[in-house]
Amino acid sequence: MVAFDVPEVDYTQYTNRQLAAVPLILLAAALLVISGWYVATGDPVRMGTDFTGGTELRIQTATPPSEFSDAFDEEVVSINPVRSSENTYIVTFPPSDPDEERQISQQARNNLQPVAGQSQADVVQSVQGTSASFGQSTQRLALIGLGLAFVGMSVLVFLMFRTFVPSIAVVISAFSDIMIPLALMNLLDIKLSLGTVAALLMLIGYSVDSDILLNNHIIRRSGNFYESTYRAMQTGVTMTVTSLSAMAVMALVASLFGIELLTSIGIVLVLGLATDLMNTYMLNLSLLRWWKFEGVAR
Repeated sequence: MVAFDVPEVDYTQYTNRQLAAVPLILLAAALLVISGWYVATGDPVRMGTDFTGGTELRIQTATPPSEFSDAFDEEVVSINPVRSSENTYIVTFPPSDPDEERQISQQARNNLQPVAGQSQADVVQSVQGTSASFGQSTQRLALIGLGLAFVGMSVLVFLMFRTFVPSIAVVISAFSDIMIPLALMNLLDIKLSLGTVAALLMLIGYSVDSDILLNNHIIRRSGNFYESTYRAMQTGVTMTVTSLSAMAVMALVASLFGIELLTSIGIVLVLGLATDLMNTYMLNLSLLRWWKFEGVAR
């Protein structure tokens, strides 16, 4: 088994403002990206067909993607190649009724050229449609679930510590662990789907786990502040880096096999776990140190 040594950081070299500056600047930038996206599109993040509705057509064709738009009467929203299968694409269209879905499928069979050795009927491999009303309902339920999970986590943290600064440090860190990946999803063209919502819910759990571990060691364990911090880091950093590595491997393998959903989930978790390391051991720690030595706990 490969050993992972957590370096002992000399936090005395940095002021609380220096530690908190980078996480807060990145959080502010993330909120700016999300706000700008909302102003420009009406949604805070890129929405997938799970939430907007639409028709996804999986096709295998020798026709180049640049000519797909001419083959259909409906607008082509996006074209994503499937890396695990040559000349295979997932083409997305706006929300449509069953008759329009059948028409889209027929147009693909009639207007797209099959690959060598296949018939015209083999061009369309699958069709999946989601109505606009169902997508909006799913979007609303997913966002409500995400909000309730965050609120429930916040209440639980305040009940556990019963002290404002350590509790709010956990909540701010968890909030940042969600907002920064959301902003990066916009920049990396990763759409919000049921899968990526599940990844964000997992990030809330990861964030609370590492932050509570740090708070417990500093507030409730014996030893001075920096000894308690290092003990928490030995467990917390090892745990987070192990999870991050596993998610990175999952994203890489899923990308090689063309599994778009797992690739998106893996990337979101990698981004969120990296953000969690920064927020826990810079932002949360700076607030705890201020509370311990300069704030109400002194």
